[in-house]
Amino acid sequence: MYNRLVIIGAGGHGKVIADIALKNGYKDICFVDDNIDGDCMGYPIVGKSCDLEQLNNGETDFVIAIGDNQIRKRIAEQHKLNWVTLIHPSAQIAYGVLIGIGSVVMAGAVINPEAMIGQHCIINTCAVIEHDNQLSDYVHVSPNATLGGTVHVGSCTQIGVGATVRNNISIGNNILVGAGSVVIKNLSFSGIYVGIPACFKKYSK
Repeated sequence: MYNRLVIIGAGGHGKVIADIALKNGYKDICFVDDNIDGDCMGYPIVGKSCDLEQLNNGETDFVIAIGDNQIRKRIAEQHKLNWVTLIHPSAQIAYGVLIGIGSVVMAGAVINPEAMIGQHCIINTCAVIEHDNQLSDYVHVSPNATLGGTVHVGSCTQIGVGATVRNNISIGNNILVGAGSVVIKNLSFSGIYVGIPACFKKYSK
């Protein structure tokens, strides 16, 4: 861990990550964002995404604060930076949990034993990841979502706010499970699934 942290994305998600960074001891925090001038929460916005390589002085940590899985993936694959993993002090991380680089675990989240979290994932506020889950890279588990035991989630999939996934379920790549939905069977095809139980709604863009 270096003293300086560059947060890519100065929206609401970036504000939450800045708070986690403060609680992890970072003193020098700044943002990079293509759309905002000025500052964010009093921290400077020092450049755009095209400036990332110039900001990489070998003693700087980076984290992507963008909720869109595909954008997060594109940035991570385009730039070879010192990606840091951030975990809020109030998160409950069990013994044997593995969390990939660039991932963020937010306040009140629970990750139980033997779960595996991929790279550049978001485990959002008060999300529950039960035992033996396997989350691939660029997954986003939204606030208050709950994944039962031994759930597998594919790359770039998002579990919506307050959604529930039954134990022993497999969810494929590039899937969006809508807010409040309940998943009781495997979801294989990319697209949007909503309802109780969650059913295929449409192909995602």
